[in-house]
Amino acid sequence: MWRSTVGFIVALALGILAAPVISTAQKPAKIPRIGVLSPAPPAPRPDLDAFRQALRDLGYVEGHNILLEYRYADWQLDRLSALAAELVQLKPDVIFTYTTPGGLAAKQATTTVPIVVGAAGDLVNQGIVADLARPGGNITGMTLFGAELNEKRLELLREAAPHIARVAILVNPANPTWDRYPVNLAAEARALGVQLYRMEARDPGEFAGAFAAMAESRADALLMANDALFSAHRQRIVELALTYRLPSISGAREFAEAGGLMQYGEDIPEMFRRAATHVHKILKGAKPGELPVERPMKFKLVLNLKTADALGLTLPPHLLVLADEVLR
Repeated sequence: MWRSTVGFIVALALGILAAPVISTAQKPAKIPRIGVLSPAPPAPRPDLDAFRQALRDLGYVEGHNILLEYRYADWQLDRLSALAAELVQLKPDVIFTYTTPGGLAAKQATTTVPIVVGAAGDLVNQGIVADLARPGGNITGMTLFGAELNEKRLELLREAAPHIARVAILVNPANPTWDRYPVNLAAEARALGVQLYRMEARDPGEFAGAFAAMAESRADALLMANDALFSAHRQRIVELALTYRLPSISGAREFAEAGGLMQYGEDIPEMFRRAATHVHKILKGAKPGELPVERPMKFKLVLNLKTADALGLTLPPHLLVLADEVLR
């Protein structure tokens, strides 16, 4: 009897000692999952590289304490809606995207998963958020400037080529960002003494016709709207601009690299770095609708001297001084 009692007490004591170990055993920590909705193909991009580097700087190591699920539209923007829906099915903690079509596709796919937009046209005017200061809903991020920068681009284009009198503005009519162009620039155009002509291209097959129309209108310069379609086919657009001897300016650095005359615009990689901070705050518990949408603070002017020489232009010294980068 005594041995039986001692055995029971020992068993009970061992059970009590073991209980806390079992009850306090921790489950593996949940690794945050970020859905990346990219309109572009899976090629190296300075902006996405900047986003990933910013996450690393914030302490996130891909595959270790954060997972990134990528979906690429290869510039086929009609695929974005289906790709956004795929990401939602994965139940990510945040969806990261960029461009106006990317933001709209993500917004249509979910009202609950937090969305961070890396860079897109005016998020308020496009109906992506209600207000920049308090966006509401499940979306925040970074928004590009609109008419303000195109006014400056027009001014820079005229400084680089003082002879110009007729400027074509190439827009993609499928992109709602550009509905009101060039009406938005009418006052600036009058002040500079130039006429503006809206030219449209909604797919690569329309590029040649758009440039032929520019020639028919006697356009002598080109301002390219920021658009995913144009970025994807920038080499062809630049070749046509050179064929028609049109000094050109755009908001994307890759156009200047491809042979466009000038680029002036937001520092997009810096915007993506700021967007990574939004993602970090959301993962720490912030509500996207309470995180103000930010506008860029850094801008860059890039000049292509080789293209200037091909067009017979001598760029004024003050532009060379102002330039952040001169491609030779």
